[in-house]
Amino acid sequence: MTLSSASLLQILAAHAASAGPPRRYLVAFSGGLDSTVLLHALAMTAAEHKVALLAVHINHGLQSAADEWSQHCRAVAEALGVEFRVEQVCVDLAGGQGLEAAARDARYRALGPLIQPGDWLLSAHHRDDQAETLLLNLLRGAGPMGLAGIGALRPFADGWLVRPLLSYSRSDLRAYAAEQQLTWIDDPSNADQLRDRNFLRHEILPRLKSRWPDAVACLQRSGRIAGDAVLLLDDLAAMDAIAVHAGYDRLRIDALRRLSAVRQRNVLRYLIRQQGLPTPSEARLQQVLDTVLPAREDAEPCVGWEGGQVRRYREHLYLLQGELPPVPDIPGDFGGGDRLLLASGLGTLHLEAGAPEGLSEALVRSGLELRFRRGGEKFRPMGQAHTRKLKKLLQEAGIVPWMRDRIPLLYSGGELVAVADLWLAAGAASQPGVAVRWENRPSIH
Repeated sequence: MTLSSASLLQILAAHAASAGPPRRYLVAFSGGLDSTVLLHALAMTAAEHKVALLAVHINHGLQSAADEWSQHCRAVAEALGVEFRVEQVCVDLAGGQGLEAAARDARYRALGPLIQPGDWLLSAHHRDDQAETLLLNLLRGAGPMGLAGIGALRPFADGWLVRPLLSYSRSDLRAYAAEQQLTWIDDPSNADQLRDRNFLRHEILPRLKSRWPDAVACLQRSGRIAGDAVLLLDDLAAMDAIAVHAGYDRLRIDALRRLSAVRQRNVLRYLIRQQGLPTPSEARLQQVLDTVLPAREDAEPCVGWEGGQVRRYREHLYLLQGELPPVPDIPGDFGGGDRLLLASGLGTLHLEAGAPEGLSEALVRSGLELRFRRGGEKFRPMGQAHTRKLKKLLQEAGIVPWMRDRIPLLYSGGELVAVADLWLAAGAASQPGVAVRWENRPSIH
C-alpha cells in the first residue's frame, strides 16, 4: 500500500467519524524514520486538514546524543513550519519492568498532561510494529487483548490516541522518505538484539517473511480478529458488571458467584481496567477466585500485583491501588485554619466555623491535636448514652478494616472529640459549631 498525504488524510477522516473532529494534532516526534514521515505528511497537507499541528519530542536522557536529537527534531519542525516543544523525562530504571516499558510509561506520563479536550495524539506505529507486538504478546502468553496488538484509536487523557500508519509497512515509510528526501535519526539502541523486540525485528520476522511472504499481513489480520473478540468479551463483561458492581470500587460476591468461572475472570479483568488498574496475570486472577472469593465473611484476604490489589470485606470484593497509603504518624497541634494535607491518598482535613452543628468554638480555641488510631480508643458519640470502643463503632459502621487506622482523630485535652467527619463526642458538640471537614478522602465503606 503506497503511503501518500492524500491516503493519510482519508484514514484520519475515517477516525474522525468515531472520535469526532480533532481540535489539534500532537505528533509524538522521536525524530526517527516513522515519526518523521508522519510529521512531514501532515505538514504537507496542513492547508487541507486545517488542524493545528504540534510536534512533541520526549527527551529520555538515555543516550549521550539525546540533546543533539532534540535539536535535530526542533530543526525539522521549524523547517516544516510546525510548532515544537521538548519534554524532559526521568525513566525509572529500578522499577523492574524493563527499559523499553519504563521509557514508554515515562513518555506517556509526559504526553498526557499536554492533551486538551478534543486533541489527538498521533503515534507513528506501523504494520511491522504491529506484527512485532503480536509476536511478543503471544510469546508472553497474552490473552485476546494482547493478541489484538496495537489499537488504531483509543481514548487517551482528555483526547484520543490515534495510530494512522498501521496499514503501512516499514518499507512503505522508507519509500515515502526516499521520495521526499527526508533525514532522520537512527537510534543505535534499535540494533541491540538483547532486547526482545529488536531480536524479533532483525532475526525472526525476516525469516518468517522469507518462508511466508504475507506473514506480516496475516498477523495484522489475526490482530483485527482478536480485537473483535475483545470487543465481544467487553460487551459481555459490561452486561455482567451491571449485576456485580456495587459501587465505585467494590463488587457483590453473591452476584459474582452466580457467574461461570470464565465469566468471573472476564468481568474481573474488565472492571479492574475500568478502575484504571493494571491487569493482573492469569495466576493472580485465579488466586482471587480460589482464595478471596470463597473466604469466610470475617476473613480479610488480599491478592496483590504490581499496581493493584483485590481485598474482601463482608460480602464485597474491593478493587484497590497496589499500595495503601501509609498510616500517618504526625500527632501535633491542629488549628484547622488551613487545609491540612494528610498522607498521600488520604485527602485533606480542615475546620469550618459557623456550621449548623460541630465542635464548640471554646473547645477549638483551647487547641486540638491530630492523631491516628493505635488501638484501645474509647468514645461516646453525640446522641448515644454510653461510651463505646472506637473499634466497635468502626465495625458497626461498616468501615473497611484497612482504612480504620487511617481515619484522622481529633483530641482536646487528651480526650477524643471527633472521629474525622463521622462522629462528634457528646460533650464536645454544639449548635451552631465548628464542623470537621474531611475532603477528597478515599473510600472507607
